Amino acid sequence: MKNSLISLFAFFISLALIKEFQQLWMAKISLIEQVLYGLFFVIILLASYFNRSRLALSAGIFLLFYLNLSNMLPWGQSLFHDGKWLTLTVAAFLASLSVVKDRALLSIHGLYRLALLIIVVSACWYWLQVQTNILTVLTQYLWLKPWLKYLTLELPLLLSGIVLIFQIVRERSLVVTALLSSFVLWVGHYYQFIILPWSSLLTLMMLHYICVVLVDSYLFAYRDELTTIPSRRALNQLALSLGRKYTVAMLDIDHFKKFNDTYGHDIGDQVLKLVASKLAQVKGGGKAFRYGGEEFTIVFSGKTPEQALPLLEAVRQAVQDYEIVIRQPQRKTKKSRTGKKSTNVKTVSVTISIGFAARTSKLGFEQTLKLADQALYRAKKAGRNCVSE
Repeated sequence: MKNSLISLFAFFISLALIKEFQQLWMAKISLIEQVLYGLFFVIILLASYFNRSRLALSAGIFLLFYLNLSNMLPWGQSLFHDGKWLTLTVAAFLASLSVVKDRALLSIHGLYRLALLIIVVSACWYWLQVQTNILTVLTQYLWLKPWLKYLTLELPLLLSGIVLIFQIVRERSLVVTALLSSFVLWVGHYYQFIILPWSSLLTLMMLHYICVVLVDSYLFAYRDELTTIPSRRALNQLALSLGRKYTVAMLDIDHFKKFNDTYGHDIGDQVLKLVASKLAQVKGGGKAFRYGGEEFTIVFSGKTPEQALPLLEAVRQAVQDYEIVIRQPQRKTKKSRTGKKSTNVKTVSVTISIGFAARTSKLGFEQTLKLADQALYRAKKAGRNCVSE
C-alpha cells in the first residue's frame, strides 16, 4: 500500500508540474507528439515481456484513442463519435482490468481479455440504450428526481472508480495504481477538470506505466512473495554496499517443522508472515531479509554488537508475546444452546532463536554470515528463544 501511495503522489505531483510549466513545453508539442508513439511501443513491449498484460492492454486502448484523435483510423469517426459511450467504455474497461490477473497476452488468456473488452463495449452501449426507459420508471419516485440526471454516466463512473480504489487496497499492486491514475486523467479531461493536450497527458501516462513495470519487476525480483520483505537476492545486493562496520543476525523459527506438521502449511505461512512483519519493525536502522525457509537475516549497518543486542532482544520479545489465533473447522450442525455457532479457537505463540556476529577487518560478508549462523546454532543448543553472539 505504501508503494501505491508513493506512486500516486509522484504521478499527481508530475501532473501539477506539467500544468504549472505548460508554457515551457508547449513550444515543443510537435516533438512530444512524435515521441509519444515511441512510448506507446516501448510500454506495450515492456509490459508484455514482463507479464504486465493489463498495462499493455490499457496502453493499446489509449493508442487507438490517440490514433483516432490524429485522424489515422479510417473507421474512427464512426466508432468514437459518441462521447458518453467512449468515456464510459474506457472507464469501465480500466475497472475491469483491475479485477483480472496479469496473464501472457499471446495465449488463451489473451483471447479472454479480448472477450472481456467486447463484453464491456457491448454492456456500455446497451446501458446507454436502455437508461431512458429506466429513467422513465424511476421518475415516479419524487425523492429520486434530483439524482436521476447522474444515473446515465456519473453513477457508472463512480462505481468504476470505487472498484479501482477497492482493488488497490485489496491487491496492493502498482499496476492497479497505474490504472487508477489513467482513470483519473480520462474522467478529469472529460469533465474539463484537467485542461491539457492529450499528447502531454498520454505521455505522462505512458511514462508512469514504464516506471511501474520497472519498479514492479524490481520488487518481484528482490522481494519475497510470501512475506513481502526483501529476499536473499536483495541481501546479497546489500552486501556489496556495506561499509567496514556492521553486524549481521541470523534468525530461525523454533520447531517450525513440527508446527507445520501439526497445524498445516496454511497456518505455517501465516506464521512466516507474522514473524517477517515483526522483523521488519526492527529499530536502529536494521534491515530484515528472508534468507530461506524459516530462516531470516537482519543487517545492522554501522552498528556494533553491543548496539545490536538490545534491538534483537526487542524483536525476539515481540515475536514471543504475539498470540496467533488458530480457528479449528466446525461442523455446520454443531451449535451452542443459544442457537449461535460454537467457536473452537486456539491461540498459540512461536519463538525465534537469534545468532549474531560483527564484521572484523579480516572477514567478508559471507564469513560474518557464517559466524552468525554458528551463533544461531549455539542459541538453539542453549534452549532456543534466546540471542547468542
